[in-house]
Amino acid sequence: MLTVSSLVSDCGLELAAGAENGDRRLRWVHSTEHPDPTPWLLGGELVLTTGYRLETDDALRRFVALLDEAGVAGLGFGTGFDHKRLPKALLEAAQERAMPLFEVPYEMPFIAITERAARTLVNEHYDLLERSTQVHERLERLVIEDAGLRGITTSIAGSIGGAAIVFDGTGEEVARHPQRGVVTPATAKALGAELAERNAQGRPPAAFEPDQSTLRDRALAVPVPGRRGAPAAGWLVVVSERSPLGDFERLIARQASIVVGLELMRERVVRETERRLAGDLLADALSGRFTPQELGGRLRPFGIHEEGAVLVFELEDPTGAEPVLEGALDEQGVAALVATTAAAGSPLLCAIVPGDRDPIEIARHARSALLPTAPEVRAAASRPVSVGSLRRGFHEARCALEATSFNENGDAPDVASHRDLGAFTLLLALQDDEALRLYADGLLEPIERGEGEYGGELLRSLEAFIENNGNWERAARQLYCHRHTLRYRIRKIEELTGRDLGRATDRIELWLALQARELVK
Repeated sequence: MLTVSSLVSDCGLELAAGAENGDRRLRWVHSTEHPDPTPWLLGGELVLTTGYRLETDDALRRFVALLDEAGVAGLGFGTGFDHKRLPKALLEAAQERAMPLFEVPYEMPFIAITERAARTLVNEHYDLLERSTQVHERLERLVIEDAGLRGITTSIAGSIGGAAIVFDGTGEEVARHPQRGVVTPATAKALGAELAERNAQGRPPAAFEPDQSTLRDRALAVPVPGRRGAPAAGWLVVVSERSPLGDFERLIARQASIVVGLELMRERVVRETERRLAGDLLADALSGRFTPQELGGRLRPFGIHEEGAVLVFELEDPTGAEPVLEGALDEQGVAALVATTAAAGSPLLCAIVPGDRDPIEIARHARSALLPTAPEVRAAASRPVSVGSLRRGFHEARCALEATSFNENGDAPDVASHRDLGAFTLLLALQDDEALRLYADGLLEPIERGEGEYGGELLRSLEAFIENNGNWERAARQLYCHRHTLRYRIRKIEELTGRDLGRATDRIELWLALQARELVK
């Protein structure tokens, strides 16, 4: 690092004052003969002057004061021009302010000092870039090798000699190294709150130094880039263990934030791909198209072997709740295939779990974890079945969920099961899909065939009417239509089927046909 003392020594000169501040870092060398050059200074410069316009003691003292207040690192005063030696007033002013001051004899041109400083600074910058490039390449390699955020933060922390913490866009901590020591949990929490506040205020993502007093001059928060024009995908905060952050540490933080962004994107793509594949596999498992051997081979990587049970959850945002369900099952040590399915018409969050533990207890624990994510969560579980019968296991759980959905007296169980199936037991007991299809088509096909494209609307109206126990107002609200429209549709259904929906037996037959139709879709 280029300092006032090192440059003066390299030039064969000595400090006449301010030796105690000789370790000030030099940013550049600036030559001037202006009595007040501070408007063109940024701080950290070494100023060189012959002082030919500084003719009085007051002017000399004022010159030193202005440079000191501007944060100048040191002053080199050329002699042999207007001043044969260092003026006494200049020397006294420099000593009072501990300003590094040295004499530049006539024989040494200012350009020699400038060239020496420039050469040193260029070498320093090259070395900094070389070191940072090596760190950046190492971080990129960690992404390729799938080391994850843990490996990346470990490498960043080692490179800067401190700690590295990754926060998501909401200020939640997602990775940190080391876990203890450099940053306390309270400080990390305060950092997350500060980041969340910045995001809430809509500030443009830009690097900044956190406000926490314990981190002053030791920390830098850098936004993790996301999609173009979008808010920051997260934040990387680097903290030096003891000394202030230098140029190297700041450069590493900015380069590392890009690598963190790449890792977050890679993890997001992996998660989305895994969920899509899980959804496809769940659809295959529920379709009944595969042999038990084929299905068993595809489910084995998910920890499901000979037997499995199906859990279903009805809630507001099933797709968004998938990670929560995965975490809840993982807490229980339960391997699972988790995905959202619309096989029953409306989307349901579904999990296939191994059949060696009580599926009702597993579902109960998972429902408790899901409750904070939605105003209402309904759950059901099937009995353990062979992997070749998972389709029937799904329908058992779904039918149990539906059978308990009409309980209006508050006595519905936390987790519905085969004990709550009621009349669905009859349908599920029929192992012949063709028999179920014939039964459903015999009653419902006249509706679809007779009304063509409107047949589906009639079937939805029939289902809503039966599910609401013949209550015209409730059924019409569910269908978003007027009750007179619903009455017309029901009369049309009665004409097409020859059934009277005012009779309990006819209503039960049509309801069973609707459920049988769902089972063989």
